[in-house]
Amino acid sequence: MAWISVDAGTSVIKAVVFTDDGREFALARENTAVLSPHPGFAEQDMNSVWSAVLSTVRRATRQLPEPIRGLVTTAQGDGCWLVDASGYPTGNAILWNDGRALAIVDTWRDAGIIERAFRISGSVTYPGLPNAILHWLAQNEPARIDKARWSLTCNGWLFSRLTGLFLADLSDGSNPFSDVNAAVYSPDLLRLYGQEDRAYLLPPIRIGTDLVAPLTACAAEQLGLPIGTPVVMAPYDIVATAYGCGSVSPGQACVILGTTICAEAITSSLDLDVTPTGTTIALGNGSYLRAMPTLTGCEAFTWATKALSCESIPELDRLAATSVAGANGLLFLPYLSLAGERSPFLEPDARGSFIGLSLTHTRADMARSIYEGLTFVIRDCIKAAAGTLPLELRVCGGGARSDFWCQIIADVIGVPIVRTEDSEVGARGAFLFALAVTGATPSVHDAVRQYVTAAKTFLPSSALHALYSERFDLFLQQRALSLPQWRLHAGRV
Repeated sequence: MAWISVDAGTSVIKAVVFTDDGREFALARENTAVLSPHPGFAEQDMNSVWSAVLSTVRRATRQLPEPIRGLVTTAQGDGCWLVDASGYPTGNAILWNDGRALAIVDTWRDAGIIERAFRISGSVTYPGLPNAILHWLAQNEPARIDKARWSLTCNGWLFSRLTGLFLADLSDGSNPFSDVNAAVYSPDLLRLYGQEDRAYLLPPIRIGTDLVAPLTACAAEQLGLPIGTPVVMAPYDIVATAYGCGSVSPGQACVILGTTICAEAITSSLDLDVTPTGTTIALGNGSYLRAMPTLTGCEAFTWATKALSCESIPELDRLAATSVAGANGLLFLPYLSLAGERSPFLEPDARGSFIGLSLTHTRADMARSIYEGLTFVIRDCIKAAAGTLPLELRVCGGGARSDFWCQIIADVIGVPIVRTEDSEVGARGAFLFALAVTGATPSVHDAVRQYVTAAKTFLPSSALHALYSERFDLFLQQRALSLPQWRLHAGRV
């Protein structure tokens, strides 16, 4: 028997076939477009996302070596995927990296609402969350809300198309409206964000076997699968990815090197009296995922390949490798998103810059400083997520394919960096969750022990770690000095 695991990312939909022995047998991929009808907007055609899921699952199914046991989904989180009572979209999905609600978040921050909300949710709100998006829609496109019955996530949207049910799993339901300790929607948070009259839009939060439902006849026909095939809603992608790379127990940590850089750590304790930062996701059984998802990740490399006239990211790797550690004194603040930054600090006006640039610097120095700047962000985020640096850090995502970058990460953070065997780690994590929730394994912990294998470890250089620690301190100082300049540039001073 085999499982099909769907991982619906922001730019790519993947369907992966896993056999009962845990082998990744087949993979189908399809790109999806992110639409930007106005500067700072990030949207997707929901029906196009569904069509890409149908296409990838059908292609993966044709390669099945044995009968299918079930279908499991994970997907990008946050955003606002509004549908009517029949499940049809009321417009494009507004994504996690959308920046249209910047001014609303600024107002909440200045009024102390974000800090008060953190004491309940354990998460810092930002423009790409449904609280901010719904507020913006109420002001600018109220008809979309009037038509809506449910505010879903991408995973909730896919699960509704597959099963006809409108639900949220615990991870998708954690932010921004939930009391993270009680794992239920909080009336206080709804009032803080001015959404108490829209509580009806929130889908019920479910856990365990309530996240398993049969495939409908309509979806079965579209997919070419048997009616009634079990469908599992796994946690959203950053949780599924943590599981897939082996981070499942308190004290374990990983970083996703993808569209977002997301440093995350599992913890069994939660202190909501700290300075508000990052995202907290309830996992059940008294454990939490503390995550620091940034708004600029590997897209910085895509930008750099064009800016530095490289043909590809591997060529950018090779160019950067010809410079030296420390990039001959050049420092890069990698805040390139039009929505600013959200982790480990919230600043919608944050912008990128080279610091110390002179006529002596080369393309190679600029390339190297970009890798190092992103890695300083990782060090900052992982310490914020875990409270301290872990004994080892697991890496995954497209950026983890670069040996060059993995070694820089090891040297900057000063701990071994472990890369697992899988190329599709999020899909594997969803598969492991499906095994546990359907009773095929006793728990996700058991599934991880059985099916996750390390492929390569990068050991830090003590000399380079000492150099990079000095550079990291300088990075933090320069970022602090840049804050008033960002706001001045944005016209907010």
